Amino acid sequence: MKETRVDTLILGAGAAGMMCAAHSGGRTLVVDHAKAPGEKIRISGGGRCNFTNLHTAPDRFLSRNPHFAKSALSRYTQWDFLDLVQRHGIPWHEKTLGQLFCDDSARDIIDMLTDEMAKAGAELWLRTDIGEIAHRDGAFHVTLTREGRETQAVARNLVVATGGKSIPKMGATGRAYAIAEQFGLALTETRPALVPFTFGDSLADLKALSGLSVMGRATANGTVFDEAILFTHRGLSGPAILQASSYWREGDEITLDLAPGTDLGQWLSHEKKERGRRQIATVLEAHLPARLATEMMARMGGDARLADQSDKRLTEIGHALNAWTLKPTATEGYRTAEVTLGGIDTDALSSRTMMAQTVPGLYVIGEAVDVTGWLGGYNFQWAWSSGWAAGTAIREALG
Repeated sequence: MKETRVDTLILGAGAAGMMCAAHSGGRTLVVDHAKAPGEKIRISGGGRCNFTNLHTAPDRFLSRNPHFAKSALSRYTQWDFLDLVQRHGIPWHEKTLGQLFCDDSARDIIDMLTDEMAKAGAELWLRTDIGEIAHRDGAFHVTLTREGRETQAVARNLVVATGGKSIPKMGATGRAYAIAEQFGLALTETRPALVPFTFGDSLADLKALSGLSVMGRATANGTVFDEAILFTHRGLSGPAILQASSYWREGDEITLDLAPGTDLGQWLSHEKKERGRRQIATVLEAHLPARLATEMMARMGGDARLADQSDKRLTEIGHALNAWTLKPTATEGYRTAEVTLGGIDTDALSSRTMMAQTVPGLYVIGEAVDVTGWLGGYNFQWAWSSGWAAGTAIREALG
């Protein structure tokens, strides 16, 4: 079997892996089973890559240890990555809530990262399968299969950047967790995050609303998100729902406010004095899409004129719309989840270098770690920050 010796072997040519390779120094080899690097970057943000968020801060991340991400995020910030984007001349724009997107294509970010890797002298092997991994004589020995031929890679440093379980059709396997277990690194519970809810037959009567979107408020276990809510043929999606899914557990309820900031009960009582002859659904169109207003009134026993309803009844209708309580059956799972919640326990890693506490030279970065960001560019920023932290630590160690 052919042997290749490198200073650093990086498993995974995604956001974190490429960022690490651009900073690690020495002889670096990046391997990935995909036919192209940065596949999740390519499809993100509708093909324009929501590459970071101006409001990045540790409180926008979930982890069993909420302090772990602070070091990397403070040393390589959203402003540092934005500076890199601008130095490469990539046009960008800010959307809502501090989200930054490419003007043209997510491929601009991939090209930027591969250019940075090339400048750093890193080599990239695609369509490469990772086989047996061993650690002996102070080095990592990894069997790689490329174009039907096996190579034994021997590396002083091994960086695990293979991501989590989300979107298996793109090749996600959870291999990082198996590697962690092999080397005695603990795992936290993993589950799909930033993922739509499904409801089985409990919302079958709302399938007529499929495709309808409304600006609303979703609350799960006390955490609140004000963004769009999208009705689908299977349940609920949209940014507010995806955000809430990270805080939801099986069996929990969620609460939707379809008109945040407005007490619809009081408002309907006031409107009764002015427009009492109007149907309630028609009046509600001032705050809700017509289809949604009609369907919600149907769920509450049918539409009626405002003048025919007591203030108590209007308060009940308002409450049902401001605090609609639902119990999802499940989520759509890893098939559509944008990220994996949980992962390799942060207690096993150095927050400064991302190196395993008990295995010198073994690093874990990106989604594989128990650090999960909100929707809106936060997970990419964690990839950049954790990849940079590991890469610079490796470069410093190599001297």
